[in-house]
Amino acid sequence: MTHVQSSGTEQAWAALGGDPTLLGRIGFGGPTGALPARLPVLELARSTVAVCSLAAAELAARRVRGGGPVPQVRVDDGAVGTAFLSERHLRIDGRAPTTFAPLSRFWRTADGWVRTHANYPHHRARLLTALGLPDDTGVDTVAAVLAERRSVEIEETVYAAGGLAVALRTPEEWAAHEQGAAIAARPLLTLERTEGPEPVTPRRLSPRSGSPLLPAAGLRVLDLTRVLAGPVATRTLALLGADVLRIDAPQLPESQDAHNDTGFGKRSVSLDLHDRAGRATFEELLADADVLVTGYRPGALEAYGLTPEALAVRRPGLVLAQVSAWGRYGPWHERRGFDSLVQVATGVATLEGSAGAPGALPAQALDHGTGYLLAAGVLRALSEQHDDGGSRLLRLALGQTAHWLCNGLPEQSADGAAEAYDPEKHLGATDSAMGRLRYALPPVSFAGGPADWSRPPGLLGADSPVWGVTAAATGGTR
Repeated sequence: MTHVQSSGTEQAWAALGGDPTLLGRIGFGGPTGALPARLPVLELARSTVAVCSLAAAELAARRVRGGGPVPQVRVDDGAVGTAFLSERHLRIDGRAPTTFAPLSRFWRTADGWVRTHANYPHHRARLLTALGLPDDTGVDTVAAVLAERRSVEIEETVYAAGGLAVALRTPEEWAAHEQGAAIAARPLLTLERTEGPEPVTPRRLSPRSGSPLLPAAGLRVLDLTRVLAGPVATRTLALLGADVLRIDAPQLPESQDAHNDTGFGKRSVSLDLHDRAGRATFEELLADADVLVTGYRPGALEAYGLTPEALAVRRPGLVLAQVSAWGRYGPWHERRGFDSLVQVATGVATLEGSAGAPGALPAQALDHGTGYLLAAGVLRALSEQHDDGGSRLLRLALGQTAHWLCNGLPEQSADGAAEAYDPEKHLGATDSAMGRLRYALPPVSFAGGPADWSRPPGLLGADSPVWGVTAAATGGTR
């Protein structure tokens, strides 16, 4: 392992408010052939994993009985590249899950390109309704309809119907767009202290001993996220010892295959917050939670009193972490979005494409990178609380991560040949309720820390809505 710092790591650690003297605890190594792209995707990936690992090591040092130095952090580019493709490496009894549905793709339009997202049945139905097509419409018919319409018209029509479609833009077009300009004016992330009517004293986390070091042990995390960025963050907190309870609404479909990738270390509960009994159960869980992570579009959870202001009163000392696609500002702040669509809007797909067609990043790097930043922010918030108390509000957006990728990180170096990259050494296998799983091992690593999760994912919604006792991690230490 070398100890040469990466520019992206320094930028991300500064955004998190971290002590710059701790950056010397990070060592980088591994093959440089992972995640090849025109944009600096590997730098984004290694930087987000590095700051997450350092934030974990920092919190671990605060919790070691008798104190001690911050453990050394090791970032292996091979482990990072494998983890950023975790959903593609996943196998369930040898079966590869389906990542994108047939109507989730690029389409030629009358004046360019548009990309749609229709993985969920309700999003597929809304897309077809917006286009005036029956539910059994196939790809060829949709292609013919879209080819006769303008990209921005499709974008607005589908959005108005509650679906998801985004017109392809160049970086220059996005910079001139009102939402693009709003994102460019914001930092990579925000982490701030919030207070209710009564000040919250420092949170003195109980000392921990034993092996592996689990900096989040004993902490309770409510996980109200879906798809990838949020679940990657909470999967990481589970690795580090947190009791993570994922909550899904029974009326919203979710992919078991996606949970097979991101559900490691967690338990899963089905709760209807529209129902009086379900809401009461949620409030009981919230009363004892240390962290609440939300990934629904802005405005979707406010009806349940889950605003920073309300939570600072109802649950003083809570760390509230929020992730969205476009941010909580600008004309698109209430729009749904996914990694693939953010790539298209922000110019990433243009930069990664060719003269004849748009392209894509080699991984859903906006999701994964934002997920590790989200986990890092939670860990840093807990370290800050240990020192000076208070509640914390952490906010990230895929659009902000995309802006950082395109404008903040150093350009990808073309010097030298990329080292050969073999993901096999970074894959694990375990039995589960769904069968034998092959999965990507966690890239977050520090001396004495956990090497694997304490439990495989289970069936969605199969657990009881109660806080449990987190088991010790398996797989030994780093």
